[in-house]
Amino acid sequence: MKVRGRCHCGEITYEAEVQPGNVNVCHCRDCQILTGTAFRAGIRASAEDFHILTGKPREYTKVADSGARRVHAFCATCGSPVYSCAPQSPKSYSLRLGAARGWQRSGAPKRSRGSPSSVDLRPARSTR
Repeated sequence: MKVRGRCHCGEITYEAEVQPGNVNVCHCRDCQILTGTAFRAGIRASAEDFHILTGKPREYTKVADSGARRVHAFCATCGSPVYSCAPQSPKSYSLRLGAARGWQRSGAPKRSRGSPSSVDLRPARSTR
């Protein structure tokens, strides 16, 4: 199934072929920090089926507590996250769901990583 995506300002656009039902959600702390919310949602596209049409994303390599490295790509103008991938010779890209159009035909997320219970939404207590 074809999806098209773009950053918020439209500088970066892309298209990809994705498998229906390949939506994933991650609740790990890194994803919470990167998105500013309780989870990150993405859909996987193979490297052969993902094509940047306009613009050049800026990339940041995050080293997780486990030592694993992950490249996070975003628009340098508006800051919109676009995808993440392996640092060298990626075989696939995790496209950020908020930037993609057409994924809704794929259905509900099939995979969830991390623990939603790790999200503490309570306000911090005052120590005065």
